Amino acid sequence: MQFRLTDFPIFDQTNLFPMSLKASLMLVLTVIASVLIIHSCDPKPLVESPSRLSEEDILPHIKELSDDRYLGRMPFGPGDKMSVDYLVEQCKQLGLKPGNDGSYTQSVPMVEITSTATKDFVVKTGQNEQTYEFGKDYVIHCQKTIDEINIEDSELVFCGYGINAPESGWNDYEGVDMEGKIAVVLVNDPGFGGDDKAFFKGDVMTYYGRWTYKYEEADRQGAKGLLIIHETNSAGYPWFVVQSSWTGPQLGLEKESIENGADIKGWIHLDMAKDLFQSSGHDLSALIRAARTPGFKPIPLNATASTALSNVYKRDVSDNVIAYVEGKTNPEEYILYSAHWDHIGVGAPVAGDSIYNGALDNASGTAVVLSVAKNLSRQSNAPDRSVLFTFVTAEEQGLLGSEYYALHPTVPINQIVANINVDGCNPNGLMKDFQIVGIGHSEMDQITEDELLKQDRYVLPDQEPGKGYFFRSDHFNFAKVGIPALFGEGGYDHVEHGIEYGKQKKADYTSKNYHAPSDEYSPESWEMSGVVQDAQLYYNIGWRLANSKEWPKWHPSSEFRRTKTIVD
Repeated sequence: MQFRLTDFPIFDQTNLFPMSLKASLMLVLTVIASVLIIHSCDPKPLVESPSRLSEEDILPHIKELSDDRYLGRMPFGPGDKMSVDYLVEQCKQLGLKPGNDGSYTQSVPMVEITSTATKDFVVKTGQNEQTYEFGKDYVIHCQKTIDEINIEDSELVFCGYGINAPESGWNDYEGVDMEGKIAVVLVNDPGFGGDDKAFFKGDVMTYYGRWTYKYEEADRQGAKGLLIIHETNSAGYPWFVVQSSWTGPQLGLEKESIENGADIKGWIHLDMAKDLFQSSGHDLSALIRAARTPGFKPIPLNATASTALSNVYKRDVSDNVIAYVEGKTNPEEYILYSAHWDHIGVGAPVAGDSIYNGALDNASGTAVVLSVAKNLSRQSNAPDRSVLFTFVTAEEQGLLGSEYYALHPTVPINQIVANINVDGCNPNGLMKDFQIVGIGHSEMDQITEDELLKQDRYVLPDQEPGKGYFFRSDHFNFAKVGIPALFGEGGYDHVEHGIEYGKQKKADYTSKNYHAPSDEYSPESWEMSGVVQDAQLYYNIGWRLANSKEWPKWHPSSEFRRTKTIVD
């Protein structure tokens, strides 16, 4: 069992030896005796990990999947089949069992839509008319299988943060019929940047702050269109990411609800928003303040917009790859590892390079899960529980592969004990800490801390809670159906260079390499020791859960808690 000295008052470093030496020694002996008794009676001793992962387990997969030959691993693209075939072959070589009724793949039916602007985006305010440039000022697309989209003089309405939260008495659309109108909304949610941590969780982004929610709510409101005002700090990524991620082919699951939704959705640059609001007689800064105030009502901008898109679309399938190691005593219970194999393909050239290789995002996570599978599959004794490995598609397009799996699971959802999601690993060297994204939801936090202590590391809470990373990877879909999930990565406190070094490395990646062609493996800039360190942690957590009767519980405060948290 794992104890920390500061769990006991005598060892509180802020007040050493607050009692007499004799009393102190008596307390120490009592504590030691109690620990020994508890430990000897513990019916579920922790099973130490029998395997040590290595760079040789991981790096070849990173190099392979991020090679130019895979053309950025875009679903439906040339790299789709190559990626799936590679993963299936690896699963077969490892002796993993097929995870979908005898098959290693699960078909995910999707629609690919490529929208091209055929008319400028023109905004009229009174007698004034302003034309904006696609890509530079705005990025829009269509999620509907319609050949042509024409927007003619649609009214623009500022709808705050685009949130309808009845449980909080909050409705940014209150009193306005959005039919035929375009909603202009802010990114993130009203609590971000404020002093009240209880108001929409303060700087911790809620799901109401995610662009996916804002898309969904605009559809529910019957809006003609939705434009999200981009601001780098609130969004969590620069405008370049909007340009690279929301142009070109866009994927979606086959959903009738989307066909009945808004005609156009997308983003406008902050400079365009300032210009638009000023020309319509409004102060954007003042409206942002108003939008954070309870009782905010939508504000017509006295402006109209016109534009047009042409759509080319096709229906096809991409694949989740699913395999498992069968447990020996409780095979009907599963530990679920997940990683997305896809990236964003070929896009706008940057410094002459147009292939978005996605080495860190997420060849690294895929490689780590493969390495975990390799080491688990080669144990002389199988784990007590089964361990399921899912390599999902179309994460970059809105977590589509994991959403489909959560809706069409290959094993009963209530028999999945926990999810360990790996989306990017630390390429910056050994860390003293590990950042848990979305900390505070479940007992997976404590289990992770227990295993970190064995690596002489500590838990670091989410350092950028306002960016909503908890909603930006595949674990979110598993959490939504009640599966306690872990998502994290090696933190900021570098073993040799300290915290500031680690922070700068992360900031450099986000500003220069995230969703850019420069996300490539480089032996000069990658320190694989950090990747291996995190991979070992993920393995240890999975091994512990696979060889125990633990069912991690959701904390009562989590919106994802499920009724069934333990199995006899």
